[in-house]
Amino acid sequence: MLAIIRMRRLMIPAILAGILISAPSSGAQNMGMKMDKKMSNMSMGQMEKMMKSWPKASKEAAMYMTKKYGKPMHMNEHMAMWGKTGQWKRTVVYNYEMNHQFPGPHTDVMQQWIDYRTPLDKYDDLAMYDGSIVVERTNGEISARCDKEAANYLAVNLAYEIATGKRSVDDARKMYGDQIMLMKAGKPAPYTERLIFNPPMGGTADADHPHM
Repeated sequence: MLAIIRMRRLMIPAILAGILISAPSSGAQNMGMKMDKKMSNMSMGQMEKMMKSWPKASKEAAMYMTKKYGKPMHMNEHMAMWGKTGQWKRTVVYNYEMNHQFPGPHTDVMQQWIDYRTPLDKYDDLAMYDGSIVVERTNGEISARCDKEAANYLAVNLAYEIATGKRSVDDARKMYGDQIMLMKAGKPAPYTERLIFNPPMGGTADADHPHM
């Protein structure tokens, strides 16, 4: 039951984010424009006040995103959301932490998406590789949840290599740890710097087919 509650807490703001970013209707687009205008008028002091009760990791992730990409498209007491930024389709920083022990103890607070149609026979491999990789077949998306953008780059890069058959699960998990250690040592860790492939721009949804 606890797992279901946590999943609902995670999915509700994520679903809202997906609707605002991808919905084709003029109503959704107008909603996004209104939120853009509202956020553009919000001061940093107001943002910080809204994040007052957030965990430290969530605050740091939100401030990092704001400094690098500008103010979020939408923000409330539960989350801050950015639309298209760099190589990401969207980003959501949550006001709560999810305990994660791989590759070392930390908490997941920031989820970042790209369009990608994951081969169906690779779903189990991706689940064994990293529990913070989320594959969405119907939407045609894949995302990573961590506390830093660099770690999300790394997670998605290795997920891509598993999906394309370049790496095994064990190899990817080892590579993950190696890249994190290099990054912490201030040495080049290219998998943490950007996506090493060009993600598709749409056309990845899989509506499946009727079976009744």
